[in-house]
Amino acid sequence: MKQSIFIKIVSGYFVIILVLSLTVFFSSFSIMRNYHLQVLKTDLTKLGRTVSVIIDPLLEMGERTELDRLVKKTGEAVNTRITVIDSGGTVLADSEEDPLQMENHKARPEIIRAFQGETASSLRYSTTIKESMLYVALPYYKHDKIKAVVRVSLFLSDINLMLNALKNRCIQVTFIICLLALLAAYIVARNLTRPILKLSKASMSVASGNFETRVFLKGNDELTGLADSFNVMTEKIRTLFEEVSIQKEELHNIIFSMNEGLLLIDRGEKITVINDSLKKITGVSDIEGKFYWEVIREQKLGDLIEKAQQEQKTALADIMYKNKTFLCSATYINVRQETLLTFLDISELRNIERMKRDFVVNVSHELRTPLTAIKGFIETIRDENQDAGLSRYLDIVNRHTDRLINIVKDLVCLSELEEKQDLVLQPTDVIQLARQVMDIYQEKLRDSEILIDLSFEGNPHDVLVDPFKIEQVFINLIDNAIKYTEKGRISVKLVYTEDFLEILFQDSGIGIDKEHLAKIFERFYVVDKSRSRSVGGTGLGLSIVKHIILLHKGMVDVESTHSKGTCFKVVLPNLSD
Repeated sequence: MKQSIFIKIVSGYFVIILVLSLTVFFSSFSIMRNYHLQVLKTDLTKLGRTVSVIIDPLLEMGERTELDRLVKKTGEAVNTRITVIDSGGTVLADSEEDPLQMENHKARPEIIRAFQGETASSLRYSTTIKESMLYVALPYYKHDKIKAVVRVSLFLSDINLMLNALKNRCIQVTFIICLLALLAAYIVARNLTRPILKLSKASMSVASGNFETRVFLKGNDELTGLADSFNVMTEKIRTLFEEVSIQKEELHNIIFSMNEGLLLIDRGEKITVINDSLKKITGVSDIEGKFYWEVIREQKLGDLIEKAQQEQKTALADIMYKNKTFLCSATYINVRQETLLTFLDISELRNIERMKRDFVVNVSHELRTPLTAIKGFIETIRDENQDAGLSRYLDIVNRHTDRLINIVKDLVCLSELEEKQDLVLQPTDVIQLARQVMDIYQEKLRDSEILIDLSFEGNPHDVLVDPFKIEQVFINLIDNAIKYTEKGRISVKLVYTEDFLEILFQDSGIGIDKEHLAKIFERFYVVDKSRSRSVGGTGLGLSIVKHIILLHKGMVDVESTHSKGTCFKVVLPNLSD
């Protein structure tokens, strides 16, 4: 059961006051009781000394009868029991009983101590009169010797009556003090909890959405400062809430006005947010709360979501759905373990790409036959005609025909790479493959000023690649280096590691300016167009290289300095056999 802070404060004060009051009561009562007993002992001691003086003549003469009569008379007068005991423990006189009928008192503790010269006291039960009593025993000296003991005593019942009266008075005072203290505690707790209660109610009001709530307290203490801070906090919360509401509204409008489909799923794969565009795509309106695979049944989408969640980054994939192609982006949101999906309809774009690719393939195939025929007729005319001037023109036509044929071949190759994405992977000795390609160029470079060499680092091993396509990479990059190097060295270096194979193609040619580096892998892009025409460049070789490396999930990069050479770096990851 929940208890209010008021009850806790009052009950705490009550326990503290009660404990302190009881402690004070018992300790003070004990002190007063001891004090009164001590006063009684002092009075009894004085009385005993007075009795010793009165009975001295009778003790000296040995008049026991007169002594007993005097003791009884004196005891009655002072309302105190008086007993006289000789050195042998025999009772000579007693104010309450017949001394002849009383037992020997030598073993009484106060008597023993009195005969030792002390003024002794004892609080104990009397076997003679069957009541508890306070005893004070004094030695009676005669000629510096203890001849007898005078004992005076009071009934404890009389003492208790006095102490009980004192106790009742203490209880009354303690009760009054407790009431006054509890009243003070009530007032203090009330004054303390009233502003706390106001702050609590105000907090609940703010929690329910009422940001206009304010708390104003009197005084200048910590609670007043807390109330002022609460008011400032409430104002800031109101401002922030308005800003968040505006941003949420803007985000809502943006999401639901997007042409792209948007889907948000939680870690349980249930849909939490979906915009109108995706509802139109799926043709289902009541989607929220369903599993995403109940709405879009595509295995490729499930694989994409799993990949994004495992890698915890954005993943992309083309997904076919209802005869349309969508570029789907999956982004994992780590904070709430959600996945955000966007669907962009790229059906028209893919159709255009397919049409362009088909056009290129068809045109390439159509151009290959007439170009081959033209080249054949040019060679025939040149063989049959020995005119030097005509031969020069025929050489120019033949060179450009060869360039057109190479362009057609590269276009067909690039189209085939785009059309057929599959690789024929097999364990391949890349060093041996590189040597075979370089042997092709050794004879061609025999009379030139270009040297070509091959080296490797690490632990050579077979790697899983498509050997035919990697051979194309070597041919295109070495051929490109030869075309743009008049003299110097071309080096091919293979670096083997546990995770990847790195291939470096370094030449000492004319180099490439920085403004061209970002574009050299684009189709038909050439750095030096005049030189490209003279050496038969098509502008497609590097595009083919990049496409092959990307199919192998690798990376190709280039570094170059004008007039100092170029270095192409190819990285093929995770290719260990």
